[in-house]
Amino acid sequence: MIGSVEPHYFAGYTGGRKAFLPGVAAYCSIEQNHKMALSPDAKALALEGNPVHDDLMEAMTLVKCPVYSIMTVLDKDHAIDTVTAGDITESFDEAVRAANRIFTAPLGSKADIVVTAAPYPMDVDLYQSQKAIDNAKLALKKGGTMILVSACREGIGGEAFAKLLSGASTPEQVLEKIRSGFKLGYHKAAKMAEVFMNATVQAYTELDDEQMKSIFITPVHDLQKAIDDAVAKYGPSSKVVFMPDGSVTVPMVG
Repeated sequence: MIGSVEPHYFAGYTGGRKAFLPGVAAYCSIEQNHKMALSPDAKALALEGNPVHDDLMEAMTLVKCPVYSIMTVLDKDHAIDTVTAGDITESFDEAVRAANRIFTAPLGSKADIVVTAAPYPMDVDLYQSQKAIDNAKLALKKGGTMILVSACREGIGGEAFAKLLSGASTPEQVLEKIRSGFKLGYHKAAKMAEVFMNATVQAYTELDDEQMKSIFITPVHDLQKAIDDAVAKYGPSSKVVFMPDGSVTVPMVG
């Protein structure tokens, strides 16, 4: 088995066990696994206590033969930085250590304002750009302002995700609807709703203004002015963090 490892916003990391679930799993198994992403313990860099990861590892017990695994870790330019090989769990664990070195960024304390960019090709739509939002939330104080920079050149993306967000009047209602009937794709809407409940989210994109407002995001058309206004809101001593590779950079606070 060959795969790659990098931080994942609810499984902790990609790679290894994910080749089996969701890789070759039934749709119902994938859906039930992704439902666990609603847990606050399902987040980037988290393995211990992460219900999604625990479920993936339980699925591996159903594989009764040894699995030889080759895991790669790519840098931000998609060049190979590290290759590990051997037992699927051992090679995955070794690749995780390499991924932490490449993709994490130490941060002394959380910021009042975070500007996060989804670089190409992650700027294809809002569905993919969500990774830049989810990573940025780790660097943002409760009540802070996040500014997403992404072309979203093909629109919002993810029909179930978009309909769920636009069909609710509040972020809290989004989570209520998800709890009453989960569907694959709702996990991403849930992660975004959690951010909307705790922060002001603005976006500099090519999306329609009304479409953005319908999903709790404030459109901005002058990035510098948006940053200046946010600094004025929090005061001259406010802390600002810029994440030019927001889709693949995971802040580690502390």
